Order: sequence, then C-alpha cells, then structure tokens
Amino acid sequence: MSRSKKNWLLIAAGIGLAMDAIRGHKMRSFLTVLGVIIGTGTIIGVGSILTGFDGAVTSAIQGFGADSIIVFKWQAGISFGRRPAEERRRKPLTYENAVAIRERCPSVAVVSPYLFPSQGFHRARYKGNESLQLDFGGTDPSYAEGGQADMMLGRFFTEFENVHRSPVAVIGEDLYKTLFASGDVIGKEIDVDGHSFQVVGVMRRPANSFPGSQDSRLILPYWTMRKFQPGAKEHMLVVVAQPGLLPVALDEVRGVLRTERRLKYSDPDNFGLSTAEQMIEDFRQVTSVTALVMIVLSSIGLLVGGIGVMNIMLVSVTERTKEIGIRKAIGARRADIVIQFLTEAVVLTFAGGLLGMAFGYVISLIAKAVFPSLPTSVPLWAAALGVIVSVGVGVFFGLWPATKAARLDPVDALRYE
Repeated sequence: MSRSKKNWLLIAAGIGLAMDAIRGHKMRSFLTVLGVIIGTGTIIGVGSILTGFDGAVTSAIQGFGADSIIVFKWQAGISFGRRPAEERRRKPLTYENAVAIRERCPSVAVVSPYLFPSQGFHRARYKGNESLQLDFGGTDPSYAEGGQADMMLGRFFTEFENVHRSPVAVIGEDLYKTLFASGDVIGKEIDVDGHSFQVVGVMRRPANSFPGSQDSRLILPYWTMRKFQPGAKEHMLVVVAQPGLLPVALDEVRGVLRTERRLKYSDPDNFGLSTAEQMIEDFRQVTSVTALVMIVLSSIGLLVGGIGVMNIMLVSVTERTKEIGIRKAIGARRADIVIQFLTEAVVLTFAGGLLGMAFGYVISLIAKAVFPSLPTSVPLWAAALGVIVSVGVGVFFGLWPATKAARLDPVDALRYE
C-alpha cells in the first residue's frame, strides 16, 4: 500500500474516531467549540449585514442619478469626528452660484439650489398630529425637473409660486402618513413653526432610500423659504449634467465656482463636488474598515474556542495514553499519531464552523425581519472564510496536543494507568 493511500486511510479513521467522540460526549463537544460557533457565526452574520447594507446604500446613492453632482462647501459623504477648522470657516454657497452655473456651464442640464433652514427646533403639525423630524428645505421647480421628486399625489410647486413667495409646500410620503394618516391632503393647511402652508403635493418615497430612513421631506419654494427663514444661509446645489457629459460638467462647475469664490490659481478648492460614484467609493472605504474591525472582534471568540479545543485534545491525549502506546508498539509512526489527533481536532472545529454558519444565517434572517429594507444575504466570501477559519483553528490549536501524543514513549505509555 502506498504511503499517500495509507495517510488517507488514517485520516478517514481519524474522522470516524472524532465523530464517535462527539456522539459520546455531546455536551462536552458543544461547549468545547462554542467559541468557534460564536466567532464563525459573527463573521457570517456581520458579512451578510454589511453586504445588504452596502447594496442598499449603493442603490440609494445611485438614486441621485449617474449624471448628478452634489455641490456643498465641503465634500459630501460619510465623515467621522469634527471637521477641520478650515472647512468649518468656509463661506456658504449662494443662490448666485447656482445662477452662474446655469448660465455659464453648457454641459449642465439642470441646477437646483437647495436652502437649508437655520439651526434650531422645527415642527410640522396638522390638527392633533405632528412630526418633529423634518428633512426641511427650500428649492425651485428645477429640483423636480432633475428627477429628485417623484410625485405620488398632487403636483410640485411652480415657478410662479416660487417667485411670488406663495405659502405652499410639498411633503414626503412618510410625513404625509404621519400628519394625515393617508387621508385627503391636497389643499390642506399645515402648521410649520407657527406658519401656515398649503400642501399642493406628496412626493413618493425614493425607491432607493437608505435602510430604516423616513421620507420626512418638507420642501418649500426657494423664495418662500428665504422669506420664512431670513437667517438661513447654507446652500447645497444639485447639478445634473447633460447625458454622457459628467466629466466635462465637473470641470465647468469647478471653474465657475473657483471664479465665483475668487480663488487664486494656486489655492485649493474651498467647496466639494461629489458624484454618486465618488460617494459610493467613500462609503465602501468606511465599510471595509468596519468589516475588518468586526472580523478582528470575532476572532476573540475563535481564540477562546481554539483554547477550548486545545484543552479538550490534551485531555483526550491523557485519556488515551495506553491506546497511543499500543499503536506505537505495533508500528505506528509519529506522523500517524499526529495525523490521527490533528484530524480529530479539525473535525471538531469544522462541526463548530457548520453550526456557526447556521447561527450566522439566523442572524441574517433576524436582521432582514427587523429591517425589511435591508436586503441581507450571506456572501460567498463570508461562508468560505467561516469554513477556512474554523478548520484553521483546528489545525493550529490541535497541533500541540497531536505533537505531544506523537512524542510519548511507548513503554511509558503502556505502563500508564
């Protein structure tokens, strides 16, 4: 019989012995690999949640449009911690900046100025219903022309209403449900911070909205907002490029804004231009770091599980000392003993890995039930990583007990009681 075939027979025998040991000591085996189950389950669960979150957020960002540019006084996107002092001192964008882009950028199709309210507490009320969480702002009709507003009921306000500062408003789908409980809404008056506005339309919730987010938009005509909020200064500009001309539009918008904000040739931009592709890239940089942190944390459970496996294998070596002596006395080599005990350790952790995969899948289902808008799914990389790591734990932590068993002196082992 060839050596390789003999090794495979030893591995098969080791698997059988390991399965007998697991069946004979079910609770001990379960407690031994509990850490492996938790660690592997965490990898699978976190991987499925991050994959679902990545898909949902990517779709939401792409909802801005492939040809859209978000302009703000700093780079739009995900940011942690306090922004640098230089960014916080930047002067806001202005309505005049939007006019300049509209007039001087031939590659731009639509420009929508968006005015944020001054800081403070804002509330919308209709009869006994009210909402304290408003996505509140003022813009012009080009906001709807650029595809940012899909009307569910009624209409968007007109340029006539904007220029004449008419007290009208359009609201988001969830705000509509909160204030009107899905009843009749068009023409009704709502109270916003003590001022009355007539609802002329309801916007449909964006199909690609962020998981768990509420469509609490309350949008007024731009000049109505200026009249209602005279202290508001912060602007965002939503720019839509002509189809296929996004790179050209970016250069044109940058050039106009640098001129408008009187920057020298050597000065860096004091504003941010963000496309959907750039925001997705920024988001994925953050999620990759999050995934790495979660994998490191889950490795603590795997470390605990590995120590448990090593401990139980050392106990197994002690319990089977005489068996080891008999095997060595009839011709078993050190490598044969190592293969036997290493196989048992790997089978134990592999079984824990399979249970961990099931545990992670349950986490994925629970997350999907709690957050229906989060399309969780178990990615192939997480399942493969879970199996590889669980087997790796068995090999790493089973090597010492297997080596210890192989080094036993057969005479001493046969005398062991």
